[in-house]
Amino acid sequence: MTDLQYIRELRTPTSESQLRIMMSSCLAGNLCGYDGTANGTYPSATKLFLYDTVKITAFCPEDYSFGTPREMCDIHGGTGFDVLDGKAKVLTESGKDWTEGMIAASERMLKIAKEADIELAVLMDISAACGSQVIYDGNRFSENKIYQIGAGVSAAQLMRNGFKVISQRDYRALELLYAKVDPNHVIDDSKMDHHEIEWYKTYFNI
Repeated sequence: MTDLQYIRELRTPTSESQLRIMMSSCLAGNLCGYDGTANGTYPSATKLFLYDTVKITAFCPEDYSFGTPREMCDIHGGTGFDVLDGKAKVLTESGKDWTEGMIAASERMLKIAKEADIELAVLMDISAACGSQVIYDGNRFSENKIYQIGAGVSAAQLMRNGFKVISQRDYRALELLYAKVDPNHVIDDSKMDHHEIEWYKTYFNI
């Protein structure tokens, strides 16, 4: 089932029976980014806090395992699924191996998701932990940084265990989600998910 089909088929929540969403903590505005900021502002995600029909559980895998502030890290040799399978590593910009800590963080995120019985996750794309559409292929600070299609370690952990994950850049999916939690929301059909934009199609030759 596609993300759009899944969101269309979600139950209609109420203020008494809220839709349970997990969110990357930085998207929620918490100061857990590598440099102690929230990595900017993300109105597409924070908009969900406006609805009393939504209950958000926020979590930052990297802060959980490595604290804040911390080094930047990326996946080397594959995607988050490969990290979980022991086929790829998570390395910091200075070369520290954070693979074990990242897997532990993904397991913690999964535990929280199960305990909260979440129905959807909205996670920070490109992150080695939370990316769901695009992540870096190796060190993002290399002279010729490379992107790849794939998920970060925590997003992969959630997906592997049956949870649906979208990113803050999946604007078409988010439009459907806004309409699901707010009957007065008028869907903007011009919005696109990240994999539909021209950069994505051109970069990945799709």
